[in-house]
Amino acid sequence: MTPGIQEMESSNSGAARPGSRPDRPQVLHVGKFYPPHMGGIETHLQAICGELRKSVDLEVIVASDDRRATEDVVQGVKVSRLPTRLMLASTPLCPGMAGRIRRAGADIVHIHLPNPTAVLAYLASGHSGQLVVTYHSDTVRQKVLGAMFEPFLHRALRRSAAIIATSPDYRQSSQVLAHYLDRCHVIPYGIALEEFESADPSEVRAIREQYGERLILSVGRLVYYKGFEYLIQAMAKVNGKLIIIGDGPLRGKLQELVRGLGLGGKVIFAGEIQNERVVPYYHAAALFALASVARSEAFGIVQIEAMAAGIPVVNTKLDSGVPFVSLHEKTGLTVAPKDSDALAAACNRLLDDPGWRQSLGNAGRVRAREEFSLDRMTGRTLSLYDALTHGPSRP
Repeated sequence: MTPGIQEMESSNSGAARPGSRPDRPQVLHVGKFYPPHMGGIETHLQAICGELRKSVDLEVIVASDDRRATEDVVQGVKVSRLPTRLMLASTPLCPGMAGRIRRAGADIVHIHLPNPTAVLAYLASGHSGQLVVTYHSDTVRQKVLGAMFEPFLHRALRRSAAIIATSPDYRQSSQVLAHYLDRCHVIPYGIALEEFESADPSEVRAIREQYGERLILSVGRLVYYKGFEYLIQAMAKVNGKLIIIGDGPLRGKLQELVRGLGLGGKVIFAGEIQNERVVPYYHAAALFALASVARSEAFGIVQIEAMAAGIPVVNTKLDSGVPFVSLHEKTGLTVAPKDSDALAAACNRLLDDPGWRQSLGNAGRVRAREEFSLDRMTGRTLSLYDALTHGPSRP
């Protein structure tokens, strides 16, 4: 028996779907939304499915942004968007999802959590093949609803053949996953590193001419768990400038904080910038800062982007995957969360030592290639699928 994978029920092969190949497993991914609806899980879902489709017969089921049903092929991936009848605590309710899972007849159903609708739909579907779950994050803020839903979550996790955790740190620190360590597999996020490894020199030069060489970059939604207020407060003691790329509900408050501290010339809000236009900023910056303060920051994929660009990362010592991505004094510096003085000291230390900064940046680029490439993530996922579809079955 493959280590970490329990014996499983025989697959529900069903009738092959039109266009499917009998030698390829049929895999159904169930997510909350799919691009162009943007979000961290959505971006991951698109990236992994775009690669998996080359090796498996793949379909994706997600919620629509409205009450309409649509069937799309997005970059070669079949995406079914089911009508959303109601939004409850940021969760789309799609009554037709259980039936769609049932009719798919997939060998493997792969659910991305947190997603209460997908869990309830799966449990109601009667699917008898293998269940794989990617456990992106605990439910952190919605305590009451999370407690009400927890019995259903555990029922699905007990039913699962494999659970993917995105870092060893999150696997060990999650109270939910603590019950299922025997079936947990660590498969870190991977991205298309080549998109971040180089940039147009003229664009990089223009950014440096505008903001200077001692430039700190931070990228993310302006929400509570990103800790931007602590990074802004740190800038009062940093000899350099900070560019924040992203938008969100806290923008007004953060701008007020900048004005109150008299940091208008040192902290720049660049707003939302599309991925391809962000790359020159990574290459123009001296370092990247991720000042997150809560477990809601389960991993911090932006750290990989910075590492691929060859700049060191200042991150925070959370009990999540954040410090696993960029390692303290190997690819950057890790400080205590909610500590502006520590953030300032780390930034100044890196800004004042260009040689060490370059060494850490080079090490980060190597770590990104070895651990966080899209090919690496896809290969690990396919190996897991192969073990499930060709391993022994439960009696």
